[in-house]
Amino acid sequence: MLEHGGRLRRAAQQYNVAEADWLDLSTGINPDGWPVPNMPGVIWQGLPQDDDELNAAAQAYYGTMKLLAVPGSQAAIQALPMLRTPVRVALVAPSYAEHAHAWQRNGHQVIGVPDAEISQAATTAQVVVIINPNNPTGKLFSVDELLEIHARLAARGGWLVVDEAFVDATPEHSLASACPRPGLIVLRSLGKFFGLAGARVGFVLAEETVLQSLNELLGPWTIAAPSRHVATLALRDTVWQDATRKVLLPASQRLANLLGTHGLPPSGGCALFQWLCCADAASVHEQLTRQGILTRLFDAPHSLRFGLPRDKAQWARLAEVLKAIQSADYTDSRRFSGGLR
Repeated sequence: MLEHGGRLRRAAQQYNVAEADWLDLSTGINPDGWPVPNMPGVIWQGLPQDDDELNAAAQAYYGTMKLLAVPGSQAAIQALPMLRTPVRVALVAPSYAEHAHAWQRNGHQVIGVPDAEISQAATTAQVVVIINPNNPTGKLFSVDELLEIHARLAARGGWLVVDEAFVDATPEHSLASACPRPGLIVLRSLGKFFGLAGARVGFVLAEETVLQSLNELLGPWTIAAPSRHVATLALRDTVWQDATRKVLLPASQRLANLLGTHGLPPSGGCALFQWLCCADAASVHEQLTRQGILTRLFDAPHSLRFGLPRDKAQWARLAEVLKAIQSADYTDSRRFSGGLR
């Protein structure tokens, strides 16, 4: 199993800090997610129904007529490599490690390249996987750039897989409305923007043949009836969606400014997180963790990802701890100069 954010119970046990006392910034999940209402009890009693209103709600939200609901985009990440015989797969590096892991596990030849080289890599690869905006760097590819890569791959029977887990706050950068078309596969999730990670609901947008094969592979009843109900309501709540988009981008900029004020200028980010690349990332992570603040630590490259605090108290707590760390006697001032980015 690969390392992920959100392992709060493990951190609580390791540092002897109660779970309720932690400020968890490790996941990149919207801390003020869609407000789930009380659910009718009957929803828990029946099997999930694929012909309910979820697909229609998702089609309207994403602007496409061809999609498949899946139990979180992670399920699609693991299953898609099974639909092709072993080929050469190019991915942006660094990026969400589950993609490379899934393709390698199924016998594919995987190469990781910097984001500036992914277009060139598409000339020799049969599959290209891009996270947009990228996790953890926040790199954002333009629609035109992605469609150009797709056209070259599709002409050779290849695939462009675009993971849009973090794009909901900036939907103008999504390829959802360009689907379906041969060789284009777009992954979406309700976990990040909607803050419904526990519901395990995602979607695959692709041509019919891919969706049929994926559906047969995953089998029936992949999403629980309560999750289908909640997802349908959230996808239709355009008032909440519009209001949330107006809040997230300024909050992310506020986070970037806060980190920079305390000598930790971000190297990238998007609406739901900021990414700090520095040689002493592990030390910063450890100091924050000892104060009950959990961030996501990466080894290659050495870096940290900070999610958004939820409220005034959490913002104040983060600022206080960052200030204390910056001024502590045991901290070498060079560590926070920005020179190690």
